[in-house]
Amino acid sequence: MSSLLIRDAQLVTATELLKVDVLVQHGMITKLAYHNSPTYALPSVPDDPIQEVIEAEGLLLFPSLIDCHVHFREPGLTHKATMASEAAAARAGGVGTVCEMPNTNPPTVTVAALADKVRRAAEVKACDIRFFFGITQTDHLMTLEHLWLASSEELQRLKARCSGVKIYLDHSTGDQKIRDEVLSEVFRVAAAENIPIVAHCEDPAINAEAAGKNTRTDVAVHSLLRPPEAEIVAIEHAIGLARKFGAPLHIAHLSTKGGLDLVRSAKKEGLRITCEVAPHHLLLTTADYDRLGTLAKMNPPLRTPEHVDALWEGLKDGTVDCVSTDHAPHTLEEKNAAEPLKAPSGVPGVETMLPLLLTAASEKRIAYPDIVRLCFENPNKIFQLCKQGIAEGAPAELILVDPKAQWTIKAENLHSLCGWTPFEGMLVRGMVMRNFVPIN
Repeated sequence: MSSLLIRDAQLVTATELLKVDVLVQHGMITKLAYHNSPTYALPSVPDDPIQEVIEAEGLLLFPSLIDCHVHFREPGLTHKATMASEAAAARAGGVGTVCEMPNTNPPTVTVAALADKVRRAAEVKACDIRFFFGITQTDHLMTLEHLWLASSEELQRLKARCSGVKIYLDHSTGDQKIRDEVLSEVFRVAAAENIPIVAHCEDPAINAEAAGKNTRTDVAVHSLLRPPEAEIVAIEHAIGLARKFGAPLHIAHLSTKGGLDLVRSAKKEGLRITCEVAPHHLLLTTADYDRLGTLAKMNPPLRTPEHVDALWEGLKDGTVDCVSTDHAPHTLEEKNAAEPLKAPSGVPGVETMLPLLLTAASEKRIAYPDIVRLCFENPNKIFQLCKQGIAEGAPAELILVDPKAQWTIKAENLHSLCGWTPFEGMLVRGMVMRNFVPIN
């Protein structure tokens, strides 16, 4: 379509809502006409009739969102998900850019593995897929340095698709725990080259001690086997390394009050610390094991209400920088393991993030501009994604949302290959009506 006019939309920025008309030509935003401007005039195209006019009164206009923590499972685990299936889920949920984690098979710890993922992603047209580089041992770190310092056109192209480095301080899905002797070096290199570090923070000794004391087999014990103290101690350790080397550190899927307090203090100290929380840690608690069983099993695990309340407070006071989903699909057959504690950890979420946040906004728990801040502006800056947002001269990466539309989340209507959601049956308020995610 050569030209499109969106009329009377409420543009949501990170700070306010503004009534606006938007002219799009050949996939680019060519004019933003703000109704509060003294020179406001309806955009037009001389000698070129506009092919479609969207009357957007009552609709919210967002930039296409960013989910900075997903697992799309390709290559090697495509019975769970593929880049194409999960990109379709992302697009349906208003997400135009994702940052994908390295724990695939093979893991993204070599230039060849990264190049293979970049090649595969180029075939996917639903959203823009970026990748984190994983490090578990010294040769992976050497490869990262080579990638970041290389001058060849091909390596520079790969570097441009790389959002940073991912480290696991304890084992999770994919067995990617970093070796102790490499950990400090990662922070040294990241500080020198300004590479974002994303850390899965759980302390292996505390988790091992909890496992050694356990005699239960029900899935609810999972939250005791990976206790809050494991996350808190690991976050404290990671922040200490960030302080020592001056590296940019991002805490993945933070789930505890104590961990949040550490991040809050580090920010006040002026350290380069950011963090994210996941919708499942905001909306589910340990009480949901009775209802969901192994579908509620993820790492870090569900927490008690006091931790959930603290995360919401962190959203309000700005301590939390991003909401991201840790979208981690597994098949229902895998999740319904005969031994619950052997069921894989992880839940899908990329398609349901926006409606859940829109519902929270309708309930005054957050505001619509917070969604832009948490799911576009901050991840865009932290991971150097270079997205332009809604601006004249920028690609038309935007979505129109009806904030009043009510609907019930049902897996049968979602797009992820895994075919289930922990939010099954939840009534939500807010729906994507039009999606203008561009082809990458």
